[in-house]
Amino acid sequence: MDLLIRRLRQQDLSEHGTAPGDRDRTGSAGLVEGGQNTHRLIPAQSLISAGTLGPANRGRLLQALYDMGPSSRADLARFTGVSRGTIGGIVQPLLDQRILAEGEAIPPNQAGGKPATKLWFSKEAKPICAVLLMHDRVHTCLVSLEGEINAENVAEVPQALTGASDVFQIVSGCVERTITSSSYPILGIGAAVAGMIDTETGSILRTGPVPYLDGFPIRAELTKKFGVPVVVDQDTRALIVGDRWFGQGRGRRNFAVVYIGETLRGALFLNGHVHRGAAGAGGEIGHTIVQLNGRACHCGRRGCWETVATLKWIREKARSKGLPQPHALNAGRLVMLANQGVKEAVDLLDEYAFNVSVGLANLQHLIAPNCIILHGDVVHGGRRMLDLIERSFRDQLLDRPGDEIRLALGDSENVAALRGAAGLILSELLNFVI
Repeated sequence: MDLLIRRLRQQDLSEHGTAPGDRDRTGSAGLVEGGQNTHRLIPAQSLISAGTLGPANRGRLLQALYDMGPSSRADLARFTGVSRGTIGGIVQPLLDQRILAEGEAIPPNQAGGKPATKLWFSKEAKPICAVLLMHDRVHTCLVSLEGEINAENVAEVPQALTGASDVFQIVSGCVERTITSSSYPILGIGAAVAGMIDTETGSILRTGPVPYLDGFPIRAELTKKFGVPVVVDQDTRALIVGDRWFGQGRGRRNFAVVYIGETLRGALFLNGHVHRGAAGAGGEIGHTIVQLNGRACHCGRRGCWETVATLKWIREKARSKGLPQPHALNAGRLVMLANQGVKEAVDLLDEYAFNVSVGLANLQHLIAPNCIILHGDVVHGGRRMLDLIERSFRDQLLDRPGDEIRLALGDSENVAALRGAAGLILSELLNFVI
C-alpha cells in the first residue's frame, strides 16, 4: 500500500507540479538519490528510468552549479538535498573528463577537518560554437561553459544575394573559421536566427527582409556539414536562454525577456522551461493589441504594440517633432537630447516609455513572471529610460501586496544573443553529452 501511495504521489507531481514545500527542500536542481526518504522529483517531468538516471543527475548538478556559482561538494549536497556521497559519485567522472575542475580551497571551520575545494567549469572543457544570423550579418564565436566568448568572426550578408545557398556558404564559412581556431573539439553548434523558426524541424519559416531563406533547413544543413549536434531557435528565445544560464535569469524558474528595437518580441521561461508554443510559434508579443483601431501594422492588423514602441515609431515621431537626424535616432540619442533639455525629446521619451510600459504591464498581468529583462535598442537608454518605463509600468499594475516585481536591462545585445545561442545547445546536451 505504501508503495502504491508513493507512486500515486509521484504521478501527481509529474502532472501537476511541486507539492507544497518541495521547492524549499530540493532547490532548483532536484537530484535523485536512492535510499529511504531521499527520493526527489523534478516538478512537471516524467519519472526517470534507471538507464537515464545518471545523465539526468549530472545535468541537474551542473544546473545547480550554474545557479550557485563555484561551490563545494558540501554546498551542492545541501542545495540539491542529497548526500555528499551522491555528489561525489557524480562529480568525479566530470573531473576525469575535464568538464569540471577543482578550484580554490575553503579553510576548515573551527571544528577542523579536511579543507574543501570549490568546483567550477574547467578551462579545458569543450566549448560551444554560437551562431547569430541576422538580416544583414552573421556573427559566430566560441563560448566556454562558464560563458566566456572567444574566436569571434563576423561577416556581412550582402543585400544583392538572392539564394539561401549563398547565405549558408557565408554562415558555414564563419563557423569553419571559428571552429578551427579552437584547441578542443566543440560540443555542438547553437544558432539564433532573427525570424520565425520551426523548432521541431530546425527550419527557418520566415525572416522578413531575406525571404529566400524562408523554409531553409538550417539545422539539417549545419549538422550535415559539421557532424555535431545543432540546435536552432529564434533570437529572442536565445536571449532568454542566455539570461537563464549566464545572465540575470540565473537561478530563476520564472521570468520573461522582451526585445525592443526594429521589432518587438518576447520570450517566457516558465516553471524552469522555455515556453516555445507549438513548433516555436510563441513569442510574437509585439502583435498583441494595445490600441483599439490604432495604427496599421505590417501584419495587417491595427493597434499592435509594435506600432507604438519600436525604433520605427521613435523615428517617425522625431521627424514630426523636428528633432535632428530623426532617421538615426535611437534610445541612447533620445535620452542624450532629453538630458540636454530639448523639450521635444523629453516629451517623446516620456511617451515612448509609457508605450513600452503598457505592453509590459499586460504581460505581467497575464503571466506574472515577476522579472522582465529588456534587451535591444531600449537598453541604450540606460538608467533614465528604465526609471521612466518602471514608473509607468507600476502605475498600471494591480496592487498585490507581497509581490516583488523587477524590471532590468539586459547585457549587450550581441553578447547576450551569442551566449544564448550557446545556451541552446547546452540545454539540449546537458543530460546526454556531458
